[in-house]
This record gives sequence, structure tokens and C-alpha cells, in this order.
Amino acid sequence: MDQSPIAASEYDTFRRYLEDACGIVLGENKHYLVTSRLKRVTEEFSFPSLSQMMNTLVKGNDRQLREKVIDAMTTNETMWFRDVYPFEIFKKELLPELSKDKMPIRIWSAASSTGQEAYSISMSVSEFQQTNPGKLSSNVEIVGTDISQTVVNQAKQGNYDELSVIRGLSPERRDKFFVKREDKWAIRPEIMQRARFTELNLLNNYSLLGKFDIIFCRNVLIYFSSEMKKDILERMAQILKPGGTLILGGSESPTGYTKAFRMHRYPDGVVYKLND
Repeated sequence: MDQSPIAASEYDTFRRYLEDACGIVLGENKHYLVTSRLKRVTEEFSFPSLSQMMNTLVKGNDRQLREKVIDAMTTNETMWFRDVYPFEIFKKELLPELSKDKMPIRIWSAASSTGQEAYSISMSVSEFQQTNPGKLSSNVEIVGTDISQTVVNQAKQGNYDELSVIRGLSPERRDKFFVKREDKWAIRPEIMQRARFTELNLLNNYSLLGKFDIIFCRNVLIYFSSEMKKDILERMAQILKPGGTLILGGSESPTGYTKAFRMHRYPDGVVYKLND
């Protein structure tokens, strides 16, 4: 297959297609990124060229091809306890606040990829319970969603290879929360049982997910246009419970897109609280 970067006209066509399909906005200089990520899809479906694959894709008749292309363009690097501070805030500040109400706690991990964020949240719950016995009497439910059915299926399995396990996970946590099975590390049942995973496009309706106390939507908004950021943030505000918390990536903020949130500083970092 020709490995030269995608032609300018085809790149523009693909940019429009990807934004319509999942909201991701590609910059003007991502030709090589698109070419490299779509190369394996082109080969898997035995297209003689990237151009022919693109022609079939934009016609919209091949659902499997569409899913593979979106997988290729949206599956990003992930790790356990990414950036550390959101999980410290969750464990030190948010869980103690929520545990006072004795009500079930619901958390949404948006764009959960292969499950590392959702399971890191669940591990944090277990660590909180261990250091605060009896304080958390309510159930904690974690809902992980992603546009890619492929990574959703992987998250449901809860099995990770050696390379995946070492990214952000200490040996102590690995040994505490995983079981070694042949060449894989399996998440322990008590961590898995709090989390469930389902396919969801962030451009679609969230109402069926129910209401949440906390939403983790980290390092996701950077891929969307300003208009879509506004829409996503305002719809997330609608499914947060009163006083709910939105946790974004370090370079992300709702400021300028919606007035639904206010910044709240904790010793470990910043989160956004739903306005009353």
C-alpha cells in the first residue's frame, strides 16, 4: 500500500466526516497522523489504497468499516491514576463529603477507553474504605462510557498485559487489586463489581445514564470544537445532581463555554462545581 500522506482534498473530506461522526476536530496539519492510523484499517479490509477506503467510508454503507475507523482515530493513550491529583481529590475531599449523606454515589467516567480511569476510581473507593472503616455505608456505582465498542469490550474483561499494568500503577496497588493469570493481570472482582461499561458517543443523549454526583471528563474536550464543547458541558450539567462535581483535564476549563460551573480549589488541585 502507498504510505505517502493522505491527499489534501481527501484530508478535508475526512475531517468533515470525522467531525460529523464523533465530534472530533482535526487540525490542518494532521495528514501523517491520519495516514498512519488509517493504514492498518485499509490493510485489514484489503483495500488496495487509502483513497479507495476513503471512498467507501464516506458513502456510509459499511458500518463495520465506520466503527474501525472511529476506533483508530479515537483510541488514545491511557494509564492508571493519570495525573494523580484527581484521584487524591476524589479520595480525600469528594468521598468524605458524599459519604455524609448515606446515599448511593454515582460517578461517570466519560471516554473511559480500556477502563483504567473507571477502575482507578474504584480502587480509590477501596482505599478510602480501608482507611475510613464504616464511613462509606452507601453503594458506589461507576459508569464508564466510550465511543469505541472495541475498548468498551476490553474494559468489561478487566484483563491487562504487563505493559498496560505498569503505566501509572505501583507494584503495591498491582498486587493488591489484581490477580496474575498466565500472561495477564486480572482486576479483582470487588473492584470490577462497582464499574459497568457501555458504548456512548458524547454527541448523543446522556439522559438514559441517569444522574451523577461526579463526572470525570478528562482530556476529552480538547478534541472538540468550541460549539461542541459548550453543548457537551451544558448537557453534562443537566445530569449532575445538585452540588455535583465535574473533573476535567489539567488544560481544560468550562470557562467561556458555559456558566453552569464554578471553579473550586482543593489543596491537590482544581475541580468544577455545579452552580446552585
